[in-house]
Amino acid sequence: MTSSASTTKAPRLPRWAGNFGVQIIAGLIAGLVLGLLARNLGGDPLKDPNALTSTLTIIGSSYVSLLKAAVVPLVFTAVVSSIANLRQVTNAARLAWNTLLWFAITSLIAVTVGIVLGLVFQPGAGTGQAPPKDYSGKTGDWWAFLTGLFPFNFLGLEASTKAGDTGALATSVNFNVLQVLVIAIAIGIAALKVGKAADPFLKLNGSALAVIQKVLWWIIRLAPIGTVGLIGKAVSTYGWTTMGALGKFSIAIYLGLVIVLFVVYPVLIKSHGLSVKQYFSGVWPAVQLGFVSRSSIGTLPLTERVTERNLGVPRAYASFAVPLGATTKMDGCAAIYPAVAAIFVAQFFGIHLDLGQYLLIVLVSVLGSAATAGTTGAVVMLTLTLSTLGLPLAGVGLLLAVDPILDMGRTAINVAGQALVPTIVAKRQGILNEELYNAPRNGNPFADDSTVPAEDFATGKNDAGRPGSREELANA
Repeated sequence: MTSSASTTKAPRLPRWAGNFGVQIIAGLIAGLVLGLLARNLGGDPLKDPNALTSTLTIIGSSYVSLLKAAVVPLVFTAVVSSIANLRQVTNAARLAWNTLLWFAITSLIAVTVGIVLGLVFQPGAGTGQAPPKDYSGKTGDWWAFLTGLFPFNFLGLEASTKAGDTGALATSVNFNVLQVLVIAIAIGIAALKVGKAADPFLKLNGSALAVIQKVLWWIIRLAPIGTVGLIGKAVSTYGWTTMGALGKFSIAIYLGLVIVLFVVYPVLIKSHGLSVKQYFSGVWPAVQLGFVSRSSIGTLPLTERVTERNLGVPRAYASFAVPLGATTKMDGCAAIYPAVAAIFVAQFFGIHLDLGQYLLIVLVSVLGSAATAGTTGAVVMLTLTLSTLGLPLAGVGLLLAVDPILDMGRTAINVAGQALVPTIVAKRQGILNEELYNAPRNGNPFADDSTVPAEDFATGKNDAGRPGSREELANA
Protein backbone atom coordinates (compact mmCIF):
# COMPACT_ATOMS: atom_id res chain seq x y z
CA MET A 1 0.00 0.00 0.00
CA THR A 2 1.38 3.35 -0.96
CA SER A 3 0.40 6.65 0.40
CA SER A 4 1.15 10.04 -0.99
CA ALA A 5 1.77 12.90 1.31
CA SER A 6 0.95 16.32 0.05
CA THR A 7 2.99 19.19 1.31
CA THR A 8 1.66 22.70 1.25
CA LYS A 9 4.08 25.52 0.84
CA ALA A 10 3.84 28.36 3.26
CA PRO A 11 2.32 31.43 1.60
CA ARG A 12 4.98 33.87 0.47
CA LEU A 13 4.68 37.61 0.52
CA PRO A 14 4.37 39.34 -2.86
CA ARG A 15 7.71 40.37 -4.31
CA TRP A 16 6.87 44.05 -4.08
CA ALA A 17 6.34 43.72 -0.31
CA GLY A 18 10.06 43.09 0.16
CA ASN A 19 11.00 46.31 -1.63
CA PHE A 20 12.63 48.75 0.79
CA GLY A 21 10.95 51.77 -0.81
CA VAL A 22 7.53 50.15 -0.45
CA GLN A 23 8.28 49.37 3.19
CA ILE A 24 9.22 53.00 3.82
CA ILE A 25 5.98 54.26 2.28
CA ALA A 26 4.04 51.72 4.35
CA GLY A 27 5.87 53.00 7.44
CA LEU A 28 4.94 56.59 6.59
CA ILE A 29 1.27 55.70 6.16
CA ALA A 30 1.20 53.60 9.35
CA GLY A 31 2.92 56.36 11.30
CA LEU A 32 0.49 58.96 10.01
CA VAL A 33 -2.54 56.85 10.97
CA LEU A 34 -1.18 55.95 14.41
CA GLY A 35 -0.14 59.55 15.03
CA LEU A 36 -3.62 60.86 14.28
CA LEU A 37 -5.12 58.14 16.47
CA ALA A 38 -2.77 59.01 19.33
CA ARG A 39 -3.63 62.70 18.98
CA ASN A 40 -7.34 61.91 19.31
CA LEU A 41 -6.85 59.75 22.42
CA GLY A 42 -6.23 62.85 24.50
CA GLY A 43 -3.52 63.79 26.94
CA ASP A 44 -0.76 66.34 26.62
CA PRO A 45 1.80 64.88 24.16
CA LEU A 46 4.65 66.68 25.95
CA LYS A 47 3.72 66.63 29.65
CA ASP A 48 1.28 63.73 29.99
CA PRO A 49 1.34 61.60 26.80
CA ASN A 50 -1.07 58.72 26.36
CA ALA A 51 0.12 55.13 25.98
CA LEU A 52 0.15 55.18 22.17
CA THR A 53 2.09 58.44 22.01
CA SER A 54 4.61 57.08 24.52
CA THR A 55 5.03 53.90 22.48
CA LEU A 56 5.61 55.82 19.26
CA THR A 57 8.07 58.10 21.06
CA ILE A 58 10.06 55.13 22.37
CA ILE A 59 10.18 53.48 18.93
CA GLY A 60 11.33 56.68 17.22
CA SER A 61 13.86 57.71 19.87
CA SER A 62 15.32 54.21 20.02
CA TYR A 63 15.91 54.24 16.27
CA VAL A 64 17.59 57.66 16.44
CA SER A 65 19.76 56.41 19.32
CA LEU A 66 20.90 53.46 17.21
CA LEU A 67 21.91 55.81 14.40
CA LYS A 68 23.72 58.17 16.76
CA ALA A 69 25.64 55.25 18.27
CA ALA A 70 27.29 54.64 14.90
CA VAL A 71 28.22 58.28 14.29
CA VAL A 72 31.54 58.52 16.14
CA PRO A 73 33.20 55.29 14.92
CA LEU A 74 31.86 55.94 11.42
CA VAL A 75 33.27 59.48 11.24
CA PHE A 76 36.66 58.46 12.63
CA THR A 77 37.27 55.40 10.43
CA ALA A 78 35.84 57.01 7.27
CA VAL A 79 37.99 60.14 7.52
CA VAL A 80 41.17 58.19 8.27
CA SER A 81 40.47 55.87 5.31
CA SER A 82 39.81 58.82 3.00
CA ILE A 83 43.13 60.43 3.88
CA ALA A 84 44.91 57.08 3.55
CA ASN A 85 43.72 56.90 -0.07
CA LEU A 86 46.11 59.76 -0.84
CA ARG A 87 48.96 57.25 -0.66
CA GLN A 88 47.85 55.93 -4.03
CA VAL A 89 48.81 59.20 -5.72
CA THR A 90 52.10 59.98 -4.00
CA ASN A 91 53.65 60.85 -7.37
CA ALA A 92 50.66 62.94 -8.41
CA ALA A 93 50.20 65.48 -5.60
CA ARG A 94 48.86 68.04 -8.05
CA LEU A 95 46.01 65.72 -9.00
CA ALA A 96 45.21 65.07 -5.34
CA TRP A 97 45.08 68.73 -4.37
CA ASN A 98 43.13 69.70 -7.49
CA THR A 99 40.62 66.97 -6.72
CA LEU A 100 40.14 68.20 -3.15
CA LEU A 101 39.89 71.79 -4.40
CA TRP A 102 37.11 70.92 -6.85
CA PHE A 103 35.34 68.87 -4.20
CA ALA A 104 35.28 72.05 -2.11
CA ILE A 105 34.22 74.30 -5.02
CA THR A 106 31.27 72.15 -6.04
CA SER A 107 30.23 71.68 -2.39
CA LEU A 108 30.34 75.45 -1.90
CA ILE A 109 28.04 75.96 -4.88
CA ALA A 110 25.65 73.24 -3.69
CA VAL A 111 25.42 74.52 -0.10
CA THR A 112 24.78 78.05 -1.43
CA VAL A 113 21.88 76.69 -3.48
CA GLY A 114 20.55 74.99 -0.34
CA ILE A 115 20.72 78.15 1.76
CA VAL A 116 18.97 80.23 -0.91
CA LEU A 117 16.17 77.67 -1.22
CA GLY A 118 15.78 77.50 2.56
CA LEU A 119 15.41 81.27 2.78
CA VAL A 120 13.06 81.49 -0.20
CA PHE A 121 10.81 78.51 0.65
CA GLN A 122 10.77 79.10 4.44
CA PRO A 123 9.83 75.41 4.93
CA GLY A 124 9.71 75.53 8.75
CA ALA A 125 8.15 78.97 9.21
CA GLY A 126 4.75 79.54 10.74
CA THR A 127 4.55 76.40 12.87
CA GLY A 128 4.38 78.32 16.15
CA GLN A 129 6.36 75.64 17.95
CA ALA A 130 8.47 76.52 20.97
CA PRO A 131 12.00 75.11 21.27
CA PRO A 132 12.33 71.87 23.29
CA LYS A 133 12.59 72.33 27.07
CA ASP A 134 16.18 71.09 27.08
CA TYR A 135 17.25 73.72 24.52
CA SER A 136 19.79 76.10 26.04
CA GLY A 137 18.69 79.06 23.95
CA LYS A 138 22.26 79.76 22.84
CA THR A 139 23.03 79.32 19.17
CA GLY A 140 26.51 78.62 17.88
CA ASP A 141 28.89 81.37 16.83
CA TRP A 142 32.35 81.64 15.28
CA TRP A 143 34.16 81.74 18.63
CA ALA A 144 32.35 78.63 19.82
CA PHE A 145 33.14 76.96 16.51
CA LEU A 146 36.85 77.81 16.67
CA THR A 147 37.27 76.83 20.31
CA GLY A 148 35.25 73.69 19.67
CA LEU A 149 37.80 72.56 17.08
CA PHE A 150 40.34 71.85 19.81
CA PRO A 151 39.69 68.45 21.41
CA PHE A 152 39.45 68.27 25.20
CA ASN A 153 40.70 64.70 25.07
CA PHE A 154 41.62 62.01 22.57
CA LEU A 155 38.04 60.78 22.13
CA GLY A 156 36.40 64.20 21.78
CA LEU A 157 34.33 63.58 24.92
CA GLU A 158 32.51 66.41 26.67
CA ALA A 159 30.85 66.17 30.08
CA SER A 160 27.96 68.39 31.10
CA THR A 161 26.03 68.75 34.36
CA LYS A 162 22.49 70.04 34.66
CA ALA A 163 19.58 69.86 37.04
CA GLY A 164 16.99 67.16 36.39
CA ASP A 165 13.24 67.33 36.87
CA THR A 166 13.63 66.52 40.59
CA GLY A 167 16.27 69.20 41.11
CA ALA A 168 19.12 66.73 41.45
CA LEU A 169 22.23 67.29 39.37
CA ALA A 170 22.80 64.82 36.53
CA THR A 171 26.04 64.44 34.61
CA SER A 172 26.03 63.34 30.98
CA VAL A 173 28.89 62.56 28.62
CA ASN A 174 28.63 63.38 24.93
CA PHE A 175 30.87 63.15 21.88
CA ASN A 176 31.73 66.35 20.04
CA VAL A 177 31.51 65.20 16.41
CA LEU A 178 33.51 68.19 15.17
CA GLN A 179 36.37 67.32 17.51
CA VAL A 180 36.24 63.67 16.42
CA LEU A 181 36.58 64.94 12.85
CA VAL A 182 39.68 66.99 13.78
CA ILE A 183 41.21 64.02 15.62
CA ALA A 184 40.59 61.74 12.64
CA ILE A 185 42.20 64.22 10.21
CA ALA A 186 45.27 64.54 12.42
CA ILE A 187 45.66 60.78 12.80
CA GLY A 188 45.11 60.20 9.07
CA ILE A 189 47.81 62.72 8.12
CA ALA A 190 50.16 61.26 10.76
CA ALA A 191 49.62 57.78 9.30
CA LEU A 192 50.62 59.11 5.87
CA LYS A 193 53.79 60.65 7.30
CA VAL A 194 54.76 57.48 9.19
CA GLY A 195 54.68 55.41 6.00
CA LYS A 196 54.89 51.63 6.01
CA ALA A 197 54.92 51.43 9.79
CA ALA A 198 51.28 52.64 9.71
CA ASP A 199 50.14 49.89 7.32
CA PRO A 200 48.82 47.55 10.07
CA PHE A 201 46.89 50.46 11.63
CA LEU A 202 45.38 51.55 8.31
CA LYS A 203 44.45 47.97 7.48
CA LEU A 204 42.74 47.62 10.85
CA ASN A 205 41.00 50.96 10.33
CA GLY A 206 39.77 49.86 6.89
CA SER A 207 38.42 46.62 8.35
CA ALA A 208 36.72 48.54 11.17
CA LEU A 209 35.10 50.88 8.63
CA ALA A 210 33.73 47.91 6.68
CA VAL A 211 32.31 46.36 9.86
CA ILE A 212 30.76 49.64 11.03
CA GLN A 213 29.18 50.24 7.62
CA LYS A 214 27.67 46.74 7.74
CA VAL A 215 26.22 47.40 11.20
CA LEU A 216 24.92 50.76 10.02
CA TRP A 217 23.27 49.05 7.04
CA TRP A 218 21.46 46.71 9.46
CA ILE A 219 20.26 49.75 11.40
CA ILE A 220 19.11 51.42 8.20
CA ARG A 221 17.13 48.31 7.27
CA LEU A 222 15.07 49.02 10.40
CA ALA A 223 14.12 52.41 8.91
CA PRO A 224 10.50 51.39 8.12
CA ILE A 225 9.93 50.62 11.82
CA GLY A 226 11.74 53.76 12.88
CA THR A 227 9.66 55.76 10.41
CA VAL A 228 6.44 54.55 12.06
CA GLY A 229 7.63 55.86 15.41
CA LEU A 230 9.15 59.10 14.14
CA ILE A 231 6.28 60.22 11.91
CA GLY A 232 3.70 59.00 14.43
CA LYS A 233 5.36 60.94 17.25
CA ALA A 234 5.63 64.06 15.07
CA VAL A 235 1.95 63.96 14.04
CA SER A 236 0.81 63.19 17.59
CA THR A 237 2.83 66.06 19.04
CA TYR A 238 2.59 68.77 16.37
CA GLY A 239 -0.44 67.75 14.29
CA TRP A 240 -0.94 68.59 10.61
CA THR A 241 1.39 71.57 10.94
CA THR A 242 4.30 69.15 10.96
CA MET A 243 3.18 67.33 7.85
CA GLY A 244 2.82 70.57 5.90
CA ALA A 245 6.25 71.77 7.00
CA LEU A 246 7.90 68.43 6.17
CA GLY A 247 6.21 68.50 2.76
CA LYS A 248 7.63 71.95 1.98
CA PHE A 249 11.01 70.80 3.27
CA SER A 250 11.00 67.76 0.96
CA ILE A 251 10.04 69.89 -2.05
CA ALA A 252 12.84 72.37 -1.28
CA ILE A 253 15.38 69.52 -1.06
CA TYR A 254 14.39 67.95 -4.36
CA LEU A 255 14.30 71.32 -6.09
CA GLY A 256 17.85 71.94 -4.90
CA LEU A 257 18.94 68.52 -6.17
CA VAL A 258 17.40 69.22 -9.58
CA ILE A 259 19.12 72.62 -9.80
CA VAL A 260 22.55 71.16 -8.97
CA LEU A 261 22.23 68.15 -11.29
CA PHE A 262 20.63 69.83 -14.30
CA VAL A 263 21.90 73.41 -14.02
CA VAL A 264 25.15 73.61 -12.00
CA TYR A 265 26.78 70.43 -13.31
CA PRO A 266 26.00 71.16 -16.99
CA VAL A 267 27.42 74.69 -16.61
CA LEU A 268 30.65 73.27 -15.18
CA ILE A 269 30.87 70.64 -17.92
CA LYS A 270 30.17 73.15 -20.70
CA SER A 271 32.63 75.69 -19.28
CA HIS A 272 35.38 73.08 -19.67
CA GLY A 273 34.55 72.51 -23.33
CA LEU A 274 32.91 69.11 -22.84
CA SER A 275 29.59 67.74 -24.09
CA VAL A 276 26.79 67.83 -21.53
CA LYS A 277 24.93 65.08 -23.38
CA GLN A 278 27.95 62.78 -23.28
CA TYR A 279 28.43 63.41 -19.56
CA PHE A 280 24.85 62.48 -18.70
CA SER A 281 24.70 59.47 -21.00
CA GLY A 282 28.01 58.31 -19.56
CA VAL A 283 27.24 58.75 -15.88
CA TRP A 284 23.55 57.80 -15.96
CA PRO A 285 23.94 54.05 -15.19
CA ALA A 286 25.68 54.92 -11.90
CA VAL A 287 23.16 57.68 -11.10
CA GLN A 288 20.29 55.22 -11.54
CA LEU A 289 21.92 52.65 -9.28
CA GLY A 290 22.67 55.31 -6.67
CA PHE A 291 19.00 56.38 -6.66
CA VAL A 292 17.86 52.82 -6.02
CA SER A 293 20.62 51.66 -3.66
CA ARG A 294 20.86 54.90 -1.63
CA SER A 295 24.55 54.16 -1.07
CA SER A 296 27.57 55.81 -2.67
CA ILE A 297 29.76 52.97 -1.42
CA GLY A 298 27.42 50.37 -2.90
CA THR A 299 27.46 52.20 -6.22
CA LEU A 300 31.24 52.76 -6.12
CA PRO A 301 32.29 49.93 -8.52
CA LEU A 302 29.89 51.15 -11.21
CA THR A 303 30.74 54.83 -10.60
CA GLU A 304 34.44 54.10 -11.05
CA ARG A 305 33.69 52.03 -14.15
CA VAL A 306 31.67 54.73 -15.94
CA THR A 307 34.21 57.39 -14.94
CA GLU A 308 36.99 55.39 -16.60
CA ARG A 309 35.15 53.76 -19.50
CA ASN A 310 32.60 56.40 -20.47
CA LEU A 311 34.13 59.69 -19.34
CA GLY A 312 37.71 58.89 -20.31
CA VAL A 313 39.39 59.49 -16.94
CA PRO A 314 42.69 57.53 -16.64
CA ARG A 315 42.27 54.47 -14.48
CA ALA A 316 45.27 55.28 -12.24
CA TYR A 317 43.64 58.61 -11.32
CA ALA A 318 40.02 57.38 -11.23
CA SER A 319 40.96 54.58 -8.80
CA PHE A 320 41.99 57.30 -6.34
CA ALA A 321 39.48 60.08 -7.02
CA VAL A 322 36.25 58.09 -7.22
CA PRO A 323 36.71 56.08 -3.97
CA LEU A 324 37.77 59.27 -2.22
CA GLY A 325 34.67 60.97 -3.59
CA ALA A 326 32.47 58.11 -2.37
CA THR A 327 33.40 59.07 1.20
CA THR A 328 33.94 62.83 0.95
CA LYS A 329 32.09 64.16 -2.13
CA MET A 330 28.46 64.53 -1.07
CA ASP A 331 26.73 67.50 -2.70
CA GLY A 332 23.35 65.97 -1.84
CA CYS A 333 23.90 64.64 1.69
CA ALA A 334 26.54 67.06 2.93
CA ALA A 335 25.73 70.36 1.18
CA ILE A 336 22.14 70.87 0.00
CA TYR A 337 20.50 68.75 2.71
CA PRO A 338 22.19 70.10 5.87
CA ALA A 339 21.79 73.68 4.64
CA VAL A 340 18.02 73.39 4.11
CA ALA A 341 17.67 71.19 7.20
CA ALA A 342 19.41 73.64 9.54
CA ILE A 343 17.26 76.52 8.27
CA PHE A 344 14.14 74.34 8.60
CA VAL A 345 14.91 73.41 12.24
CA ALA A 346 15.64 77.04 13.15
CA GLN A 347 12.39 78.22 11.54
CA PHE A 348 10.36 75.35 12.98
CA PHE A 349 11.34 76.25 16.55
CA GLY A 350 11.36 80.01 15.97
CA ILE A 351 15.14 80.48 16.35
CA HIS A 352 16.81 83.37 14.54
CA LEU A 353 19.98 82.78 12.52
CA ASP A 354 22.32 85.62 11.59
CA LEU A 355 24.81 85.98 8.74
CA GLY A 356 27.64 84.46 10.77
CA GLN A 357 25.64 81.31 11.36
CA TYR A 358 24.83 80.97 7.65
CA LEU A 359 28.56 81.19 6.99
CA LEU A 360 29.05 78.44 9.59
CA ILE A 361 26.65 76.25 7.64
CA VAL A 362 28.80 76.79 4.55
CA LEU A 363 32.04 76.01 6.37
CA VAL A 364 30.74 72.87 8.07
CA SER A 365 29.26 71.59 4.80
CA VAL A 366 32.48 72.12 2.84
CA LEU A 367 34.84 70.76 5.51
CA GLY A 368 32.67 68.12 7.14
CA SER A 369 31.43 66.14 4.15
CA ALA A 370 33.83 63.29 4.96
CA ALA A 371 31.57 62.49 7.91
CA THR A 372 28.86 61.14 5.62
CA ALA A 373 31.12 58.18 4.80
CA GLY A 374 29.29 57.09 1.65
CA THR A 375 26.50 55.29 3.51
CA THR A 376 22.78 55.72 3.18
CA GLY A 377 21.26 58.51 5.20
CA ALA A 378 22.73 61.87 6.25
CA VAL A 379 22.15 61.77 10.01
CA VAL A 380 25.87 62.29 10.69
CA MET A 381 26.08 65.50 8.68
CA LEU A 382 22.75 66.72 10.06
CA THR A 383 23.91 66.12 13.65
CA LEU A 384 27.23 67.83 12.97
CA THR A 385 25.56 70.91 11.45
CA LEU A 386 22.88 71.29 14.13
CA SER A 387 25.34 70.80 17.00
CA THR A 388 27.80 73.32 15.50
CA LEU A 389 25.02 75.91 15.16
CA GLY A 390 23.67 75.12 18.63
CA LEU A 391 20.24 74.19 17.24
CA PRO A 392 17.95 71.65 18.98
CA LEU A 393 18.94 68.07 18.13
CA ALA A 394 15.25 67.20 18.39
CA GLY A 395 15.21 68.31 14.77
CA VAL A 396 17.13 65.15 13.86
CA GLY A 397 14.24 62.91 14.88
CA LEU A 398 11.76 65.20 13.16
CA LEU A 399 13.55 65.13 9.80
CA LEU A 400 14.41 61.43 9.92
CA ALA A 401 10.70 60.74 9.44
CA VAL A 402 11.02 61.63 5.73
CA ASP A 403 14.74 60.94 5.31
CA PRO A 404 14.51 57.67 3.30
CA ILE A 405 12.45 59.36 0.59
CA LEU A 406 14.95 62.22 0.33
CA ASP A 407 17.98 59.95 0.44
CA MET A 408 17.27 58.45 -2.98
CA GLY A 409 17.63 61.80 -4.71
CA ARG A 410 20.55 62.88 -2.52
CA THR A 411 22.57 59.77 -3.35
CA ALA A 412 21.94 60.16 -7.08
CA ILE A 413 23.41 63.68 -6.90
CA ASN A 414 26.34 62.43 -4.83
CA VAL A 415 27.20 59.81 -7.44
CA ALA A 416 26.92 62.28 -10.32
CA GLY A 417 29.31 64.64 -8.53
CA GLN A 418 31.75 61.85 -7.73
CA ALA A 419 32.16 61.24 -11.48
CA LEU A 420 32.04 64.93 -12.40
CA VAL A 421 35.06 66.16 -10.41
CA PRO A 422 37.58 63.58 -11.74
CA THR A 423 36.38 64.41 -15.25
CA ILE A 424 36.90 68.16 -14.75
CA VAL A 425 40.31 67.70 -13.10
CA ALA A 426 41.46 65.28 -15.81
CA LYS A 427 40.38 67.77 -18.47
CA ARG A 428 42.17 70.67 -16.76
CA GLN A 429 45.35 68.62 -16.35
CA GLY A 430 45.31 67.48 -19.99
CA ILE A 431 44.96 63.75 -19.22
CA LEU A 432 41.31 63.23 -20.20
CA ASN A 433 40.77 60.81 -23.09
CA GLU A 434 38.31 62.98 -25.02
CA GLU A 435 37.94 60.46 -27.82
CA LEU A 436 36.66 57.98 -25.28
CA TYR A 437 34.51 60.68 -23.64
CA ASN A 438 32.84 61.48 -26.97
CA ALA A 439 32.58 57.86 -28.19
CA PRO A 440 29.03 56.79 -29.19
CA ARG A 441 27.29 54.48 -26.74
CA ASN A 442 24.42 53.36 -28.97
CA GLY A 443 22.11 52.67 -26.05
CA ASN A 444 24.70 50.58 -24.20
CA PRO A 445 25.77 51.36 -20.63
CA PHE A 446 29.34 51.83 -21.87
CA ALA A 447 30.93 53.34 -24.97
CA ASP A 448 31.34 51.10 -28.00
CA ASP A 449 34.76 49.46 -27.81
CA SER A 450 34.99 49.26 -31.60
CA THR A 451 35.14 53.05 -31.95
CA VAL A 452 38.26 53.43 -29.79
CA PRO A 453 41.64 51.78 -30.55
CA ALA A 454 42.93 49.50 -27.82
CA GLU A 455 45.90 51.76 -27.13
CA ASP A 456 43.56 54.68 -26.41
CA PHE A 457 42.04 53.13 -23.31
CA ALA A 458 42.80 54.76 -19.97
CA THR A 459 45.45 52.16 -19.22
CA GLY A 460 46.81 51.95 -22.76
CA LYS A 461 45.30 48.57 -23.53
CA ASN A 462 41.92 47.00 -24.14
CA ASP A 463 40.24 45.88 -20.92
CA ALA A 464 37.80 43.36 -22.38
CA GLY A 465 39.20 40.64 -20.15
CA ARG A 466 39.13 42.73 -16.98
CA PRO A 467 36.63 41.70 -14.27
CA GLY A 468 33.63 43.96 -14.56
CA SER A 469 34.26 44.71 -18.22
CA ARG A 470 31.52 45.87 -20.56
CA GLU A 471 30.93 42.35 -21.81
CA GLU A 472 30.52 40.93 -18.32
CA LEU A 473 28.28 43.77 -17.15
CA ALA A 474 26.13 43.53 -20.25
CA ASN A 475 25.59 39.82 -19.60
CA ALA A 476 25.01 40.21 -15.86
